[in-house]
Amino acid sequence: MSIGIGIVGAGMISNFHAKAIADSTNGHLVGCYNRNTERAEEFVAKHGGRVFKTLEEMLADPEIGAVSVCTPSGAHAEPAIQAAEAGKHVMIEKPLEVTQERCDQIIDACEKAGVQLGVTFQSRFHESSRLMKKAIEEGRFGKITMGDAYVKWYRSQEYYDSGAWRGTWKLDGGGALMNQAIHSVDLLLWLMGDVSEVSAMASTMTHERIEVEDIVVATLKFKNGALGVIEATTTTYPGALKRIEIGGSEGSAILEEEDLTQWEFANETEEDEAIRKRMAGMTETGGGASDPSAIGHHGHTAVFNDFLDAITEGHSPQINGTEGRRSVALINAIYESARTGKTVQL
Repeated sequence: MSIGIGIVGAGMISNFHAKAIADSTNGHLVGCYNRNTERAEEFVAKHGGRVFKTLEEMLADPEIGAVSVCTPSGAHAEPAIQAAEAGKHVMIEKPLEVTQERCDQIIDACEKAGVQLGVTFQSRFHESSRLMKKAIEEGRFGKITMGDAYVKWYRSQEYYDSGAWRGTWKLDGGGALMNQAIHSVDLLLWLMGDVSEVSAMASTMTHERIEVEDIVVATLKFKNGALGVIEATTTTYPGALKRIEIGGSEGSAILEEEDLTQWEFANETEEDEAIRKRMAGMTETGGGASDPSAIGHHGHTAVFNDFLDAITEGHSPQINGTEGRRSVALINAIYESARTGKTVQL
């Protein structure tokens, strides 16, 4: 049985959700609601479905079993909670929300309503990411000593000027770290485990009329004892693919977007050379490094398939509310350290 999905919000990312839903195995797009009806009409003309004039109208439609929230980051909670209270399952574009408190409100509402909650961290579904996770679980890195994430991207001033919500604490929740680098933060936490303390510095160096940072550097201590660094910026022209580095006493691996550019272990297996060859040229887009629309939707499709399977089979999605909250908590701890100049314990 195909599950009907309504999309809330008609900004850029909603197009990727629509394409993912169209390619999903058991979901279909019913329509879109946006406060600016003209934007919703443009969306429907491109992707199909119908325009809902109000969120209440969408939630009253019996064909809709799930709602995909694509509003600005700091405006996720309200439609998500309304959808849950109407008995609709909820998928939310990253981040889950911009504060832990608002994340918890969404999680609590979905738990109370007995509906599934998913968050779009599609990098976890890439084959290269899963190979790295598997190697960690098998102990191939030996004692893991370092875990680093680098997101050295570029965004023009026009990008920030294109929407009044961009670059604001209330609706963007932060800058280069919360908006652009959060996928890498989520991936780093998924691979390395939770962080116990952070120390950070942040600045706004090249962009005007924004409240948030366009560059941040944080040092991390993970609960497993390893150390690490997160570097995130939207100031480095022309922008480079995001990078995750994992290193240990018996191995090292580097992930650039979907490519494994290093895959070396003290104890090689027959499969390692094949992995190096197969995973060296997986990235087919710019990865969003300089153009936020230069990404594929295949990762979103994998997220939606997992989410829809969870609804059908009655279990939690792989990236549920609790998982989605982890990166928000770490990012806000980094912001607190940058603001106070003190090390922050998590």
